[in-house]
Amino acid sequence: MDFWKLLKRFAPPYKKEIALNILFHFLATVFGVFSFATVIPVLQIMFGINDTEITYTAWDWSMPFSDIISACKKNIFFWINEQITVSGAPMVLFMLGLFLVGTSLLKTGTSYFGTFFMIPIRTGVLRDLRQQLYDKIIRLPMGYFTEEHKGDIMSRMTNDVVEVEYSLMSSLDMLFKNPIMITIYLVTLFTISWQLTLFVLVLLPIGGGIIGVIGRTLKRKSLEGQTLTGQLLTQIEESLGGLRIVKAFNAEGTLSKRFAALNEKTRRTFNKLNWRYEFAHPTSEFLGTVMIAILLWFGGGLILTDNSNIDAAEFIYYLIIFYSIINPAKDLSKAVYNIRKGMASLERIDKILLAENTIKEPEHPTPMPEFKNEIAYHNIHFSYNGEKEIIRGVDLKIFKGKTVALVGQSGSGKTTMLDLLPRFYDVQQGSVTIDGVDVRDIASSDLRALMGNVNQDPILFNDTFFNNIAFGMPNATMEQVVAAAKIANAHDFIMQTEKGYDTIVGDRGSRLSGGQRQRISIARAVLKNPPILILDEATSALDTESEKLVQEALNNLMQNRTTLVVAHRLSTIKKANHICVMHEGQIVEQGQHDQLLALGGYYTKLWQMQK
Repeated sequence: MDFWKLLKRFAPPYKKEIALNILFHFLATVFGVFSFATVIPVLQIMFGINDTEITYTAWDWSMPFSDIISACKKNIFFWINEQITVSGAPMVLFMLGLFLVGTSLLKTGTSYFGTFFMIPIRTGVLRDLRQQLYDKIIRLPMGYFTEEHKGDIMSRMTNDVVEVEYSLMSSLDMLFKNPIMITIYLVTLFTISWQLTLFVLVLLPIGGGIIGVIGRTLKRKSLEGQTLTGQLLTQIEESLGGLRIVKAFNAEGTLSKRFAALNEKTRRTFNKLNWRYEFAHPTSEFLGTVMIAILLWFGGGLILTDNSNIDAAEFIYYLIIFYSIINPAKDLSKAVYNIRKGMASLERIDKILLAENTIKEPEHPTPMPEFKNEIAYHNIHFSYNGEKEIIRGVDLKIFKGKTVALVGQSGSGKTTMLDLLPRFYDVQQGSVTIDGVDVRDIASSDLRALMGNVNQDPILFNDTFFNNIAFGMPNATMEQVVAAAKIANAHDFIMQTEKGYDTIVGDRGSRLSGGQRQRISIARAVLKNPPILILDEATSALDTESEKLVQEALNNLMQNRTTLVVAHRLSTIKKANHICVMHEGQIVEQGQHDQLLALGGYYTKLWQMQK
């Protein structure tokens, strides 16, 4: 069953809290039964007790259970009758009132503690599930996110996680709290009158069956609703990210209409979903009232017969206990709905949690504490999702301390070549090696520790200058960060801000210019001090003045390092030790700047077009 899957998956870390939850809910139900029982002697006193019928009855544990129960009731009534004789009826009513208050206090107190121990389970499951999702997302390969929408992933981490958390709580109530209450109440009902209770057990499955029919399609509708919510978040995220283009092309109306259509579709879907969900409550309440009416007719008939073993006061108590079953029964029906909704959300979450990580870590990784000799691409072939090959049979060696540049038209495979080195993707054929060791045999953390990246679009976080530069370097000191910023030509503009290195840079560095963001990115790479440097069009999006400052910072960074550069502006790589010209996934020319110009081929055409 669905709730067993939920419990088996999420409940084990909280066994202690679950046990305490069960214990306190059990005690709350027992105290509730005793508190309700005061209605019997109160009614007996109000309507009078026949003294001739009340006598003390001796009993022992060898007697049948029904005789023990009967003897207990008679002895309680005998004691109450004695107290009425001694103290008077008003005093006995006062004592019964105190008993009712005491048992009610115990009932509400234990009920609170039952809920108290449920809260850490609820918040803990929410934390665990979000952490699992986040850990999985940041470890999935880059290729996974080319097929998924960020908004949908965010929806799964927020809306779907909350739905599963709520679903789990319902399943715990269904499995523990409500069955405990129903069981104790049914035992009490059997104790009062087995004939009435058998009649009730015939009625209850009929009502439960009718309620169960209502939610058969709920899981499918819930899945559709969560998917639409993800699409809404995706459109919001895309609109915010491309707001400049939206305004520039006067596309506000177009996007508004598109969002309105999706928003209305989401509304209609959740209307249907919530109509079904809310229909359970009035249905169960109406069926409960019908059963009470039938019970009044049947029970009243039993009382009026001479051979009945239940009197009017006990019948009123019976009705109170029976009505107390209706709420947990209704909660059971709601729990079934919630679990179905939660399982639909869990399916969406599991698409992330169960996604295969194609970048496999080696079982016995080869240690790679330092880079000594060379990086080599050996006859590599690569394609995204098994489609057209982006890299076709490339061979390339990059010796330590040298700068190798990759140039060529867009789509020729330059950036893909860079991504294969730190294993953002794995080759389908051939191999990429460092000092003769296949990068697939090196632990990803060790491999990437050898490298520093500076990309065309610098990634900054909504944090301080210090934390952005020291990102990934938790032990960095202020002196080291300042030294790295000076090498990257970033120190001066940082110090001109209000709080210096403690200034927040804004979302993705929105408070900075493109050149400033790039120099912070370079400072981060300087601080890491990697032996291998990867530069992916680090200056292509900058104006002339910013490019000059950034290029100077890059020259400082590239000193005594092995550098792999992708560049569109050929002027920035004239001094590279080796230039590779790529075309349709292959290296078609290679050599130094002057040598390539002398060939009069692809490189010469690129150079002349840029001049």
